[in-house]
Parts: sequence; C-alpha cells; structure tokens
Amino acid sequence: MKNNDAEDMLLNNVSLDELIKMRIEKEFLEDLKKSKEKPKKREYTDIKDVPKDKIFSKSSVFRCFNRNTKCETFINGVQADAYIGIQDAVRKKILSGELSAFTTDDAYIKFEKAVL
Repeated sequence: MKNNDAEDMLLNNVSLDELIKMRIEKEFLEDLKKSKEKPKKREYTDIKDVPKDKIFSKSSVFRCFNRNTKCETFINGVQADAYIGIQDAVRKKILSGELSAFTTDDAYIKFEKAVL
C-alpha cells in the first residue's frame, strides 16, 4: 500500500482498524504466495563447497567405475561411504576437501555433484 493510498483512505473516513486489517491481509497473502514457491536447489560440483554432513548423504552423487566389469555407474554418498569401509584417512581427506576421488580394490570412485 502506497503512502498516497493511505492518505486518501484516511481523508475518506476509513478507520485505522480497516487500514491495519488491509495491511495484515496483504502481508498474509504475500507470505502465502512465498510459501507455495518451491525452494531453489543449489548444485555443488566442487567437493570443497559441499557441507561436510552432506558429502556422504543421499543428496550427493559419485561416479563409480568398476575395474572388474568395466562398467560406470552413479552412486549416492551413502554407498560411496560404504565403499570406503574402514579407510578413515581417506574419509577425513574427502570431508576436508583435499580429495574428490579414491580407489578401492575393484573400483574407482569420484565425486560428481551434490544437490541441496
């Protein structure tokens, strides 16, 4: 509501309560419109930018190349964490952003992206 509109309404004997009610309704409708909008997802391609708690989650994607079958697949962060197994040094380096890829006996796994 513009200042000129409010002045015109006050001059035309519109009560202050009605002005307040109109303002509240307008704000409510704006908030309702914002709540119906889908939140925008951000895509991270650099592992350094991804929050640490989301690297090994379902929202991150890793590219997995199986050396035995010569097949390439995409896995989520939970599955990538399972590939790491007990290699805590590798896990720490990935979480700190030093590494974006690692190898196991039968696979090569590289961070692709995370969508949050």
